[in-house]
Amino acid sequence: MIINEFGLDLSKKIPAYLTAKQNIVKLVLFTSAFALVFINIYSPFNVQMWFDISKLQLLLYSSGVILTGVLVVVISRIIMYHAVKKGAQLLIYHYLVWVLAEILCMSIFYTFYELVILNDTRPIPEAFKTSALNTSLILLIPYSVTWLYFSWSDKKNKILELTESPDAGSQKAMIPFRDEKGTLRLSLKRSDILYLQGSDNYVTIWYNAQNKVARYLLRNTLKKLEDELIAESIIRCHRSYLVNMEKVKLIKREKDGLLIELDSNGPASVPVSRSYMNQVLLAFGQNQ
Repeated sequence: MIINEFGLDLSKKIPAYLTAKQNIVKLVLFTSAFALVFINIYSPFNVQMWFDISKLQLLLYSSGVILTGVLVVVISRIIMYHAVKKGAQLLIYHYLVWVLAEILCMSIFYTFYELVILNDTRPIPEAFKTSALNTSLILLIPYSVTWLYFSWSDKKNKILELTESPDAGSQKAMIPFRDEKGTLRLSLKRSDILYLQGSDNYVTIWYNAQNKVARYLLRNTLKKLEDELIAESIIRCHRSYLVNMEKVKLIKREKDGLLIELDSNGPASVPVSRSYMNQVLLAFGQNQ
């Protein structure tokens, strides 16, 4: 566990809303808009000295340079999105280091532009220091604002889900499954859910239904569902599987590793990979 001076546990996983596709798009658009306003009002990087041209032309040129720099954010967030989508565990301190790397890359770009393209005569350390300061403002302010907005929006949606339910008691026993667009596709009792199996952008939900094991194919990622179901004792046991620990009947060792057998209406078992072995065994012990 890593605790900073503000009491924040940096070893926790980042909230799922920070890596949701629609929120990444909003972050990039807001950061671009903020950067354009920032450079044309605050005038960092000595933009007023770039060209002997009209203010309108300066606006167009400076905006092009800023948007080119923002490409660093676009590329960075695309890499982050696909890394998380493939199952990467991104912790809060990982995210903070990632942001610092974005600031560093953009600072290097702007320093290069000023010294090489604009023939700035300042020493490299001084030019880089100024670029790093201005780049920090360009990124950290919109990043902070969007993080607060996404957090507020996420909590608001969860509250609406609770208040709009006609039967709060039965809602707690039911677990909703939504597709990648947030549309509700299936609701199941937690006691009926066995396991989830992921494959690319689809997840197969296996559950007990009328004396048999049924399945439902949902367009979503296993990573996103993992973040939503962690409080329901449905945890990851393998890169491609989430398992309902309340339905685990026994865990046995096979020649290829551990295997979970489930209390189901038919034969049902899922593998346990080495990287999730301790997590599964600990959860299994707590459910006994």
